[in-house]
Amino acid sequence: MSFAVSTKLIAKRFRGFLPIIVDVETGGFDPQTNALLEIAAVPVHINNMGDLVPAEVVACHVEPFPGSILDPKALEFTGIDPYHPFRMAKPEKEALEHIFKPVHTLLKKHNCTRAILVGHNPFFDLGFIRAATERNKIKKSPFHSFSTFDTATLAGLAYGQTVLAKAANAAGLAWDNEKAHSAIYDAEKTAELFCAIVNSWDKLIGNKSFR
Repeated sequence: MSFAVSTKLIAKRFRGFLPIIVDVETGGFDPQTNALLEIAAVPVHINNMGDLVPAEVVACHVEPFPGSILDPKALEFTGIDPYHPFRMAKPEKEALEHIFKPVHTLLKKHNCTRAILVGHNPFFDLGFIRAATERNKIKKSPFHSFSTFDTATLAGLAYGQTVLAKAANAAGLAWDNEKAHSAIYDAEKTAELFCAIVNSWDKLIGNKSFR
């Protein structure tokens, strides 16, 4: 199966949606007041074996928006120093455009209508993306405004685990606690988990919709 063919079939598999696995790291829990500090997005595609696999991650460190609140407990948890000079962080609007542009390109390539955010408890990630999009008056987000795929729910069904690290282990994926709680690492592992669950399901039921 060529990649050119798979770009059409992936749209058929997810009802016209293109799954994009997203993870954000923030300065707290409130998307209206706490800063967005990291964002990573991992598209998926179909390989020559007909399996759903993660594509290359797109990621960015983000400058705290003016007036944002940084909760010390959140920073301690993530280990992020928002003002470290080597972060090479982008202003919030520039960071979002850095993520959104390739997603818009992939939507056209895959003949999909919208991107659907895949995340581990994705209401959190989507909430911060929506708030930042509105704050920066970005007119068109590629992501569906409220629909998501939740790997915590899917992993609970597939493996009886809802914590990302435990679900990854149950799926037979490698997990490094030292790398966890960075947007890139968590997004990549969530993408691997999502693909593992979808592929297992499709093989179990003999789903031919995109194989």
